[in-house]
Amino acid sequence: MRALRDIEGLSPQNLTKRQRLLLTFVAGLSLTVLFYTIVYNWGMSALEDRPQSVFRSFQTVVETMTTTGYGADSPWSTPVMNVLMVTIQLSGVVIGFVTLRVLVIPLFERTPLNLDDRLTSKNDHVVIVEYRHDTEILLDELEELGIDYVLIESDEDEAKRLSDDGYQAINGDPEQRADLDRAAIERATLLITDAGDETASVVLTALEANEDLRVISFTESTRRKAALAEVGVDRSVAPHALIGQRLAEKAVTPVTVNGRSEGDEVDVREILVRRDSPLHGVRVRNSPIVSHPNLTLVAGWFDGVLHLPPSPDDRLRPNTVLVVAGPASELDEFANETAGVRSRRVTAPSHIIVAGFGEGGTAAAEALPSGVSATTVDESADRNPDLVGDITEPETLREAGIDDASALVVTVDDDSTALLTVAMARSLSDETEILARVTDGEKTKAAFRAGADYVLSIQQVAARLAATEVHGERVIDPTSQIRLVRADAAPFVGETVADVRRNTERGWTIVGVSRGGTVRTDERITVEADDEVIVAGSDGAIQEFERTVDTV
Repeated sequence: MRALRDIEGLSPQNLTKRQRLLLTFVAGLSLTVLFYTIVYNWGMSALEDRPQSVFRSFQTVVETMTTTGYGADSPWSTPVMNVLMVTIQLSGVVIGFVTLRVLVIPLFERTPLNLDDRLTSKNDHVVIVEYRHDTEILLDELEELGIDYVLIESDEDEAKRLSDDGYQAINGDPEQRADLDRAAIERATLLITDAGDETASVVLTALEANEDLRVISFTESTRRKAALAEVGVDRSVAPHALIGQRLAEKAVTPVTVNGRSEGDEVDVREILVRRDSPLHGVRVRNSPIVSHPNLTLVAGWFDGVLHLPPSPDDRLRPNTVLVVAGPASELDEFANETAGVRSRRVTAPSHIIVAGFGEGGTAAAEALPSGVSATTVDESADRNPDLVGDITEPETLREAGIDDASALVVTVDDDSTALLTVAMARSLSDETEILARVTDGEKTKAAFRAGADYVLSIQQVAARLAATEVHGERVIDPTSQIRLVRADAAPFVGETVADVRRNTERGWTIVGVSRGGTVRTDERITVEADDEVIVAGSDGAIQEFERTVDTV
């Protein structure tokens, strides 16, 4: 069960239907009592000629409305005052019945709960339909971004469980216009659907209610994208294929160093953030890597997406892989001193093994560049892999070339098989980079324990992708290469390395200064005319850099 969230501010749009009804009732009751108190106090003075304090009048009104007596004020001699007292009595009876219906009875009655009453007021929100990839992960992502939403869940028990946990969820059939209207579909800006074969029906019904609605659909196969586009889906996402592609891109993103000399001490490492690492949860700007005077954060893999360079606002989560440049000794020291991280030297890809040749494995194989050899392995001959066999067997892995492979991409369908494959591959090779896909996000930690270097969870990636689409955030597409080049330092003379690194919008950064045959990475160093600078960045960023600075 999720802990209750703190209430940040009180406004009508943040209140549920029942909360708004309760506030209206309390406000109405208070105004009624105040009105009767003022009128009664005036009547006792002007009509009965018995002036008294307003507090005594307030007491009499409350006694009358609750039918507990009148105290010493009765009887009243004027007709107007008697009529007023009868009116107050009748009002008290009516308010008593309303109080029972609004406050008391709902606390004890066993009639089905209307989850709609828990929804806050909706406008420019997201409607989510039949999400099948661990709903809480997606909803937590949306709430973290401050994005309003309504989830329509066809399973009544699941909808109630989510609503009880504080999520904005209702039970309903998303193919029915009435249930979409309950989610205020006409005022929504985005529909996220994961309804399988019912997706087309859901989308068409939703667009009938709101033709300006943007639609994102999750699908099991990329083959359905064209059909979904025909019914109005703006973006179709096949999570298995997407993760296969991202794992392959991660496996073949090398670092090339142009013009390295014997005296250079710059090395490039991948640093994997684990859950028990002190880096976990820290934003890039506050990480010890950024503040380290001799290390440069070149890039980062965040849920399979390459950020080059990372944004200062990017948060380091478990499974984040940071590409860091600096002296080998400093990198070793940092990895040794920082618990919960794993350091791996970045090498150029040579041979890739793809385990599992379904939707994800096919996407992974297709994402590999033509210069990289690959062997696909699957138990089913119908999928036409390069090698048919049980990938959990050592003989199969050896036949696929695990001894010489630069990376193993695991995209088998079952998490248990994936974990066994990772463990078997690691027992056969310490040098091979192992990248794995799991369905259950809770299996990520187990995959690391089994020996994986990088793990993507379908649940987590799907949730982050949807949240990113909603937030309108654009990330850099994965590049084929991260490059380090040596360049003339003339444009930077007089500036410190720290000054040059501050601009993170250019896509490239200064790793260090080569002076007298030695590379100095201390950010406090001032660049001099005879220096050379070591620049890191993506292909495109380095090409842009080289158009303005002559490479040595």
